[in-house]
Amino acid sequence: MYTEQALRKRLNTSVFGHKIYTFETIDSTNNCAKAIAGCWGEEGTVVIAEQQTAGRGRLGRIWEASPNENLIFSIVLRPKVAPGGLNLLPLYAAVAIAEAIEKATALKVECKWPNDLLVGKRKIAGILIEGSVKQNIVEYVVIGIGINVNQKRFAGELQSKATSLSLETGKVIDRADLFRTILSSLEQHYNAVAAKGFNSIIPLWVSRSTMINRTISVSQQGNVISGIVKGLSTDGGLILQSNGTEKTLFAGDVTVVGM
Repeated sequence: MYTEQALRKRLNTSVFGHKIYTFETIDSTNNCAKAIAGCWGEEGTVVIAEQQTAGRGRLGRIWEASPNENLIFSIVLRPKVAPGGLNLLPLYAAVAIAEAIEKATALKVECKWPNDLLVGKRKIAGILIEGSVKQNIVEYVVIGIGINVNQKRFAGELQSKATSLSLETGKVIDRADLFRTILSSLEQHYNAVAAKGFNSIIPLWVSRSTMINRTISVSQQGNVISGIVKGLSTDGGLILQSNGTEKTLFAGDVTVVGM
């Protein structure tokens, strides 16, 4: 287990990681980070754990990760963004994390809407955004990040859908170094999009995606919509051409045809 001191050593950030809470086991890093944020914890505060007993992904799914092999952490942000722009936060995080992973491993990382990162068409990381909005003002946002780093085996259907940085590179990855690289990239991109507007992340995300002009199906609460991806809206929605009309989606489980 890493200590706060070890993780902050050589950390090249100004705000992100100024406070780091480390746990051997926790129910959910997002739950802890939300509790800290709700008590006016500082922006950039990080909660990191070796193991989660109630880790979760999008749509209430369980996030499974072998202890002591991966990176599981959450970060508190207080972005100056309208509630309608919250769908841009997963895109920002995806671009920043993808760039950091590429820098650390030389692997090519792909972004998949709305919150996944892929290597070789297999999932390498997931992002979960949660937060608080009061009186139409974003109070805080917590970005939960799970990255498959040194895990060698995946159970069940994950065998064909997931991979890890170690499996892809054939090397054991230094998780502390990777954490520091990711946190630095997250801060750099956060400062950039905060200055330019969060929708400035869209071209960077699109440049890392192969979904544009591909046929996909999107499952939403039991309903399935199929169509061709035409791009992203200015507020982070997926523009889908389906049955001759364009629809903008903000949530769903996406399957790319042919993958």
